[in-house]
Amino acid sequence: MKRLRALLCGAATAALATAGLAAFAAQQASGASADATALSNRWYAAAPYLMPHDNNPPDAGAIMDATGLKGFQLAFVLAPNGGGCSPTWDGTSPVSTDTAVGSVIGAIRAKGGDVSVSIGGYGGTKLGQTCSDAASTAAAYQQVITKYQLKAIDFDLEEPEYENTAAIAREIGAAKILQQNNPGLYVSVTTAGTADGTGWFGKQMLNEAKAQGFTPNNFSIMPFDGGFNGAAAQTGALTNFNSILRSTFGWDEATAYAHEGFSGMNGRSDTGEYFGQADFQTVLDYATGHHMDRFTFWSLNRDRQCTPPDNNGKTSGTCSSVAQSDWDFAKYSVRFAGVTPPTTTPPTTPPPGGSCTAAVWNSGAVYTAGNTVSYGGHTWKAKWWTQNETPGTTGEWGVWQDLGAC
Repeated sequence: MKRLRALLCGAATAALATAGLAAFAAQQASGASADATALSNRWYAAAPYLMPHDNNPPDAGAIMDATGLKGFQLAFVLAPNGGGCSPTWDGTSPVSTDTAVGSVIGAIRAKGGDVSVSIGGYGGTKLGQTCSDAASTAAAYQQVITKYQLKAIDFDLEEPEYENTAAIAREIGAAKILQQNNPGLYVSVTTAGTADGTGWFGKQMLNEAKAQGFTPNNFSIMPFDGGFNGAAAQTGALTNFNSILRSTFGWDEATAYAHEGFSGMNGRSDTGEYFGQADFQTVLDYATGHHMDRFTFWSLNRDRQCTPPDNNGKTSGTCSSVAQSDWDFAKYSVRFAGVTPPTTTPPTTPPPGGSCTAAVWNSGAVYTAGNTVSYGGHTWKAKWWTQNETPGTTGEWGVWQDLGAC
């Protein structure tokens, strides 16, 4: 699952300096400038992804103030681009000498929050591919845990690594070692989602975990970038994934849900799917109603409105490509953590591009020829009967005719 990452390194470096380096320079050597007081696991389970080096990193403190969010999932730790078994940020910045990300972590902790760190992700070279065995892979990740005093870690096992059986065995083995050596460490394992729950490689990863006797706090799937149209398709995938967990580990339904997680993508996905605020609410209701362990999304870097709101029908790493207020999607994570976000006053002026007057598209509603809806900052007209077909995903010859921005 691609989860777009624009390489905005210059802007990211400047943003990091503005957001935290000056305020915490005196304590940079430790890598994390405030004591790591553990949050409840629910906050780590709700922590949305944030890239601290790329995609115009937002000010975490501002998000905390606006939403009440306390947990952040920082991404991604990888092997060095030139090879080797030592942890880096994004393959380029060694963890051992890092001060920039450590300052961001310190700023979050100074406001009462905390972080989990995600390893892997889509693309790049993973430590499971370059380290020689599970023990050395775990030793590399232990450097990250120790430097940042982590209480939570996420194994994001995706392409191309999850197609490498030996690499996945090393990652799962490393996760088990870290879990044993760091009592109380919250461990999530995230992988690709399909309509059936997860694909062949995801199932092989689960079988590897079973074979090694490893049980994390949750296995999470990413139901996007795979032909998903709105929340109904996502909750269907979560139901199917629950069945896979039950059959793999011999769990009953409730136990499987207690070890299941959702990792979504806010706004427009890499493949042109759309997941708006209503979709997030539906999946949140499903997750809480089934007592799932995790609800997160990619990413806070994208949790703001583009200009124009639909970004001219393109996916961005720095905004959502749907109409929204800043940090709308972060508030669903806050609710999953059991907290009511602060009330914000809606803007008194319409967003750039005008205002949409047609009713907002609803995945559960039935539309017939001539009905109009608003979605993604555009007005759409149905050509014939339809239900649960997201505007903007059916193509020129599909059911929805784009009447333009509104």
